[in-house]
Amino acid sequence: MAVTVRASLLSAEVVTAAGDVVTASADQNPDLFWALRGGGGNFGVVTSFEYQAHPVKTVYGGVAAHPVSRAREALGFYRDLTQSAPDELTVYFNLFADPAAPEEKLAAMIACHCGDPATAERDLKPLRDFGPPAADLIQHMPYPVINTLSDSGYPKGAFNYWKSAFLSDLSDSALEIMTSALQRCPSPMSGLGIVPYLGAVCRVAPDATAFAHRAPGYSLLIVSQWQDPNETDHNIAWAKETYEQLHPHLAGRQYLNNLAADDGRIARGLWGANYDRLVTVKRRYDPDNMFRLNHNINPAWPGPGDDGE
Repeated sequence: MAVTVRASLLSAEVVTAAGDVVTASADQNPDLFWALRGGGGNFGVVTSFEYQAHPVKTVYGGVAAHPVSRAREALGFYRDLTQSAPDELTVYFNLFADPAAPEEKLAAMIACHCGDPATAERDLKPLRDFGPPAADLIQHMPYPVINTLSDSGYPKGAFNYWKSAFLSDLSDSALEIMTSALQRCPSPMSGLGIVPYLGAVCRVAPDATAFAHRAPGYSLLIVSQWQDPNETDHNIAWAKETYEQLHPHLAGRQYLNNLAADDGRIARGLWGANYDRLVTVKRRYDPDNMFRLNHNINPAWPGPGDDGE
């Protein structure tokens, strides 16, 4: 059942294509406010915004890692865990090389629980008991710290090429493709990640904001990273090949922030049924498509021969 959005973004100051400075909020220019929450940089330049923060001091979380040989079992556990997890708990599933021994591959679950400490320990006990894990780094920590846990995996100066999609469910066959891809990966810096789109995010109506993907599922990231420019073609090819092998298992939706530039400048599928409404907002605030160097919402849609891709 859909619920009303409790907005964290309260307002935004936007410079439009015409040079006007306007405020977008629930009360002022609500059409623009709706479009900004998921429509990308298609409508203007946001120069400031008002945001409702939510007090979180300490969280309970971290990494529980397993040998990749146990990936199928770990994924089945992860699938059940995330399907029943409370809103306070988020758990990612990652496949990557062990930084200390790159020839060793790991399947890891990365958890963050922002509920009260006793509840958090109870909810994460099954995760810590499963396996048991080869490494258990789950602990209480200040909230800012958990946002730094993956920093070392994305070093400055590295080359990056990502592919992104959604999985409606987590099948064993999809996991086999991902595990095989990790084993033949040309760079120890690369990996694959699964992010759940469940719980509260699926209880919001698809048209409540421009972000339309409210069906339950999982976001998939194929992250290719390398440091030698001579290895660029090889590493990009790995990401593309992995994506193509997984294509039969993918849902027909994508997440804007994770798309590479060569995934198309116009991507109607990013916004699903909200695309036509976004075109209407685009025509009002940027009729000449000044803001077009992006995954573009075309104010001329539909044009002759325009299929929206």
